[in-house]
Amino acid sequence: MQQSVLKEVAGSTDYPCRTVTPDEVAHYQEFGWVKLRRFIHPDAIKVVLETAIEQMGEDGDSNPPYGIDQPYFNAYAAGGLGIPPIREMIEGIGRNAKLLMNRKADTAVRYFQDFFAPKLPSAKKTRNAGNGPTSFHQDFITFAVDRSGGMTFWIPLEAYGPDWGTMSFINKSHRMGVLGNYTSYGGKDIRDVFPELNDLEMSESMDYELGDITVHGHMTVHGAGMNLHDKPRWTYIVLAQPADAVWDGAPPEAFDPMDMKAYQALPDNRFRIIG
Repeated sequence: MQQSVLKEVAGSTDYPCRTVTPDEVAHYQEFGWVKLRRFIHPDAIKVVLETAIEQMGEDGDSNPPYGIDQPYFNAYAAGGLGIPPIREMIEGIGRNAKLLMNRKADTAVRYFQDFFAPKLPSAKKTRNAGNGPTSFHQDFITFAVDRSGGMTFWIPLEAYGPDWGTMSFINKSHRMGVLGNYTSYGGKDIRDVFPELNDLEMSESMDYELGDITVHGHMTVHGAGMNLHDKPRWTYIVLAQPADAVWDGAPPEAFDPMDMKAYQALPDNRFRIIG
């Protein structure tokens, strides 16, 4: 990132989140992901963390099961649109998602989902799943939408480094197309199933200061290690989709298709326009 951009980021006081820079948009478009330094105001993050702890407990493991049983993290629906200060953050994320998507047709952005995703300590016996590594995978195939362009805003709620199980990305992997559902690999790593990925560079595992986040496209291959600490790695995730994306009719993992029809616009009352 250029020095001028770093100065702009360092001086940002926007609440709840700042606007992405042209350099950050270019990085996202080229590599399929981008780290946004000091993107969210610490006061806004405090609200999200307090809400997460209230719903899931200090251990990030006291919530009832959410229906996602995998080692990556203990997922739990956040319902952020119903909480005014978090809704304001989601709307700011939507405006920035539109800039990162960079569609020439000036396509709007829909809210798709938001949830808490604490990665639980790997050395502890936990009530819920979510204390293992995150195998490398794409997100796209799990969402049952008909087009790419969606993205994940991955928001750490504290400062974390690699030993907490932070994100790493395979640069430019979003250009390889759809690589299948990670559950179909027979226990193999995606890089063994698609050895072409080994020809691409891997990003470092991220270090996040408070307010830093990463954004990755749903076609970008990414993963994370285990949480080696005795506390949860608190993360809040917001998913955005292009406003013209539709349900493709496949059984979705991410939403209930009740009262929906395949290849028609996602209903505004459930997938509101946020950018």
